[in-house]
Order: sequence, then structure tokens, then C-alpha cells
Amino acid sequence: MEKINKFIENAGWPRIIIGLFLLALFAAAPFVGVRLDTSISDTLVRVGMNGILVLAMVPMVQSGCGLNFGLPLGIIAGLLGAMTSLEIGIQGSIGFVIAIAIAVPIAAVLGWLYGQLLNKVKGDEMMIATYVGFSSVALMCIAWLMLPYTNPTMIWGYGGSGLRTTISVEGYWLNALSKYIYIQIGEFLYIPVGMFLFFGLVTFLVWAFFRTKTGTAMTAVGSNPEFARASGIDVDKMRTVSVVMSTVLGAVGILVYEQSFGFCQLYMGPFYMAFPAVAAILLGGASVNKATIVNVVVGTFLFQGILTMTPSVINSIMQTDMSEVIRIIVSNGMILYALTRKVKVKR
Repeated sequence: MEKINKFIENAGWPRIIIGLFLLALFAAAPFVGVRLDTSISDTLVRVGMNGILVLAMVPMVQSGCGLNFGLPLGIIAGLLGAMTSLEIGIQGSIGFVIAIAIAVPIAAVLGWLYGQLLNKVKGDEMMIATYVGFSSVALMCIAWLMLPYTNPTMIWGYGGSGLRTTISVEGYWLNALSKYIYIQIGEFLYIPVGMFLFFGLVTFLVWAFFRTKTGTAMTAVGSNPEFARASGIDVDKMRTVSVVMSTVLGAVGILVYEQSFGFCQLYMGPFYMAFPAVAAILLGGASVNKATIVNVVVGTFLFQGILTMTPSVINSIMQTDMSEVIRIIVSNGMILYALTRKVKVKR
């Protein structure tokens, strides 16, 4: 009984209730005509697609900069890497690696500028970050029409210039992480092992970073900036490093998302992408000043699992096609709930 109470205390009732609800959806699926193997496959794919975007929240939370609502800035860097890779035209996993190699330096520069701004607005980081994310997306709506890309699969056919709203990566680096390493059980159960291995590698690198001297200093800044400053730690530098890390992870994360999803969504596509990532890490048990790898994994699975299962199960019960409406209601409901959970904790 003591172990059960300790587990409940560590996990928290909200995550237990959400987990039981997700388990109930999986259990109910076969009885309403929804294939369980397909549902599990879809959930696993979505977890792999979104995992690194959620992981991008950790550095800024740990340094005391709060939740990264400016994630679209990193996503834009990733999209620039993707567009340049498609323009070059190299196919397969090499093209995906080139996209990352181009996106990371762009994200590092944007992250550094973003970090300088956040250092000047301490205490209001999350509000300013939201404006940074929204304004960067709006600015890029103009840039996507003016950038000198010429690949005919990317530009508008009737004008001969300006990028399309949605651009397919099929024929370039679709499933670049999973096409060689995956598990197929039967006709419907598909496990993208390659994508999970890449997610695991990036997660391990972030975990290892926070065990280094710099990572420890970053955590100290987030816990008690005055004590960190008295200990000789450059607070502004650590905060900037965390913002650069978060932006770079956002750029890598959107490329992982695109290679699985199959399309690059430009213009207003990145506008609200920070909110599901924020909701996922909060559902996983993180707060505005403390986040762990466990929070990332648990939160991503809960959020994406419910987002995948709820529309299909309810559609089968109601015998109607309201999947998109239900998805919007469920996703925004979970985001709203998660944002009410953003309380500070002692570290």
C-alpha cells in the first residue's frame, strides 16, 4: 500500500487519470470496430514524430527561461534546412542529413538572437516568446514568396516563383529514419525503430549534457539565479546557451516530423506548433521551472495517444465522421488543461 501511495504521489492523479483513460480507449477500440494494431502503430509513429519537439522544451525550462512558446523560430530554421535540401535534390538519408546540417547553424544564430532578447525581459519570457514565435511565422510568410528557390516541385506553377503552401518530401527523404530499420508485424502493426533510435540518441545527448559542468551550471541558474551568480556563473550566458539548444532541437525536431509526415507545411503551418509541445511536457509532469526526460517521454505518449485514439473511437461509436472536430476539441482541451498545471516547484 505504501508503494502504491508513493507511486500516486510521484505520478500525480492527473497523469494517472489520463493514463487510465488512454488505456480504456485502447481496450474499447476492438469492440467498436477500430483495429487495435493500427491504433498502436499510429500512436507510436506520432510519438516518434513529435518527441524531439517536446524535448526542445527542457533546456529553457531548466535554465529558468520558462516554456518555449517561441518554438516556431526553431521550426522555421528546420524548414529552411528542408527547403534547401530539397532544392539541392539529394535523395535518401543523405538528403535528410544535409537538411539537418543546414538547419542547425541557422537555428543556432536565431537562438542566440532570441536568447539576447529574453535576457532583457527577465520575468516575462513566456509572453515575449509567444510574440517572437508568432511574429517570426508572419515574417516568413513574406520570405517564402521571395526566397530564390527554383525546384519545380516546390514553387507555384502559375507564377514560377514563391514556395507552395505544402511541399512533399516523397522522392527525397520520406521515412529517411525508418525505411531501413523498422518492425512490421502482420499487415497493420508498424514500429518505426529507426525514428525511435534517433529520438533516443538525441534524448541521450541532452541527458548527458545536463551531467556536464555547463549543464549543471544551467540547472543552477534555473534553480536560484542569485546563488548561481554569487558562485561565479554567467547567468545570461547560461540562459542564452539554453535558448540556442532549445531552438536547435526545434529545428531537428521538425525535420524528424516532416520525414515521417511526408510534407513540409510552410506559411502559417508552424504558427501553433509550440502549444502541443508545451501541453505534452506539462501533461508529463513538468513545471515552468523543472523538466526531465521522463516528463518528455510520458507526456508525449499521453498527449499523442489520446489525440490519436479519441477521434477514431468516438467516430466508431457515433457512426459519423467528426474526426477533425473531435481532434481539435481534444487537443485544445488538453492544451488548456496542461497550461493550468504550470505551477512552480521547489528544486
